[in-house]
Amino acid sequence: MKNRTEELFGSMVFSDREMKEYLPDHIFRALSETRREGKALESDIADAVAAAMKNWAVSRGATHYTHWFQPMTGITAEKHEAFLSPDGNGEAIMEFSGKELIKGEPDASSFPTGGLRSTFEARGYTAWDPTSNAFIKEKTLCIPTTFCSYNGEVLDKKTPLLRSMDTLSREACRVLRLLGKEVKRVNATVGCEQEYFLVSREDYEKRIDLRICGRTLFGAPAPKGQELSDHYFGSLNPRVKAFMEDVDEELWKLGIYAKTEHKEVAPCQHELAPVFEVSNIAADQNQLVMEVLKKTAARHDLACLLHEKPFEGINGSGKHNNWALSTDTGENLLKPGPEPSENLQFLLFFTAVVRAVDEFQDLLRVSVATAGNDHRLGGHEAPPAIVSMFIGDDLMRVVEALISGKNCQERKERETLNMPDILPDIPKDRSDRNRTSPFAFTGNKFEFRMPGSMLNVSCTNVMLNTAVAESLRAYANRLEKAGDGHPEREEILRLIRNELKTHRRILFNGNGYSEAWVKEAEKRGLLNLTSTPEAYARYTDEKNLKLFRAHGIYTEEEVRARQQVGFEEYEKTVRIEAETMLQMSSREIFPAAFSYSSELAEGIGRKRKIGLRSWQEEELAKKLTEGLEQLQEGSRSLDRLLKEAPVDARESAFYCRKKLLPAMERLRGAADRLEQMTAEKNWPFPNYTKLLFSL
Repeated sequence: MKNRTEELFGSMVFSDREMKEYLPDHIFRALSETRREGKALESDIADAVAAAMKNWAVSRGATHYTHWFQPMTGITAEKHEAFLSPDGNGEAIMEFSGKELIKGEPDASSFPTGGLRSTFEARGYTAWDPTSNAFIKEKTLCIPTTFCSYNGEVLDKKTPLLRSMDTLSREACRVLRLLGKEVKRVNATVGCEQEYFLVSREDYEKRIDLRICGRTLFGAPAPKGQELSDHYFGSLNPRVKAFMEDVDEELWKLGIYAKTEHKEVAPCQHELAPVFEVSNIAADQNQLVMEVLKKTAARHDLACLLHEKPFEGINGSGKHNNWALSTDTGENLLKPGPEPSENLQFLLFFTAVVRAVDEFQDLLRVSVATAGNDHRLGGHEAPPAIVSMFIGDDLMRVVEALISGKNCQERKERETLNMPDILPDIPKDRSDRNRTSPFAFTGNKFEFRMPGSMLNVSCTNVMLNTAVAESLRAYANRLEKAGDGHPEREEILRLIRNELKTHRRILFNGNGYSEAWVKEAEKRGLLNLTSTPEAYARYTDEKNLKLFRAHGIYTEEEVRARQQVGFEEYEKTVRIEAETMLQMSSREIFPAAFSYSSELAEGIGRKRKIGLRSWQEEELAKKLTEGLEQLQEGSRSLDRLLKEAPVDARESAFYCRKKLLPAMERLRGAADRLEQMTAEKNWPFPNYTKLLFSL
């Protein structure tokens, strides 16, 4: 007998179980074949699927449907249509056709296009992605779709991801055939760890920077931060526990395996991690996770902050992209086995990833480049902007032995931890974890730690899938020429050895925060793209354009469009933050600090009249006046720089990085010093102590 959780799970998803119940057997088989092999659906099959999907949705209270897609904003979009239609006799009927299932027609004019479309060219199309299950959200049947323009230009995040999955599978299958294995499909599977902050809704509403920008633009540090390490894995506040329980239920209804949740390192920071899914499903589900977190928080009088760096001086929030390769038979291609040095299949696929990360480190950096993530990378447990790979001591020994041609001295037996006799032996993992590594091997998968918490992971996995597919294509081409498609073991080992020797520079097991590593990385020729504009400038390098063309991911115009969108998003984000700072400075901070300094001056004046004098009060009043002058000067400087910003998006992005951000930091510094001198009752919005320690 199922318990409540088992009955709840997937109850709002048109899953295989529901399809079998609502579809005739031959229709279900045809749909399964489409999902498995990518074959087109016949129109009569589509009509039958649409009718079944509508009947199922209506039985669960749905009244509308929408094509749920992911434009280049990075968030999701939806246009709701009622199932209701007139029957010609003054009555209403519930209808939904195969045509409506397969294709939608939202307006494309107001979404980012990077110049692919003019504003007056409004038509766009959504097309059903049958590999990702439809689901019900708030009485609306949501149908995951792709999104393109009237002329077929790709305007979304999902289409390139699906293409990258196909090319990765194709090239991986070629390599496996050369190793004597026949599989039909290789999938990149992804698990997205989602970090976030929770704050009181009341405090959130009082801060315009949090409401508009998602992060605090001002704020002196609280007396206590995360230095005592007492928040990490701590017991949950009852209010937060109730929130998490509701989040779990909402996600389980949507078929999302929300598995792990805990307090994170910083005060009021938390994490949720799901079970691995195929790339496009994982990306869809992560978008739903973020939406559910925010909506559920509001119901609990909380605000969920998904910004990468909502608070200065403590940990930011990431979204670790755990990436693995699995065959349709369930085999993990990145599992080393007990003797990695003898596991030819593992070594070949591992080497393909090493090559991919080294050759396309710039694209991986592009895939995580945002204004918010720039504040996070490089400190407080976030990896640096230099892309490198941590593989642990055991694998490094294997690599060094392969490069040198010597036998590898592997640990034949797993070590155990030295525990009290009363406890069972606990096997020790083959490698430690490295929080400063951007790209770490963690046993049977790679953990890409650079993505920020707000990121749509589709772009990251497009880059990763395509880069690895390119490595595998090169290996398959080379090995197919050796031995008439039956390469000897020594030929494969020679390829692995040469590749590891060529790409050894990307491997680094040390401290990514050290100045020594920055210098060493430069010597190795690794890129240090410290800002989003620097990263996006590399997007259209010829080697990257060639990669996307070769694998049919993007046309050159589509790459340039995405580069343009990246520059625009960055400079607009920084401008909005600057404008918000000016408003807070002039309308809130200056009046509050001036009022307090006036009260202080009046008190000093009254004391003088009766012959009393306080040097401390006079010194404070003087510092407040100086602080107000610095605040005004900082505001004037930022306002002037805003007005002088270039119009061109690329130029403006670099201008924002070099001119606006330093001016914003100076203004923040002046305001934060004033906060530390002003009575808390006079300060116009909740401070860090209130925000971070109210739960």
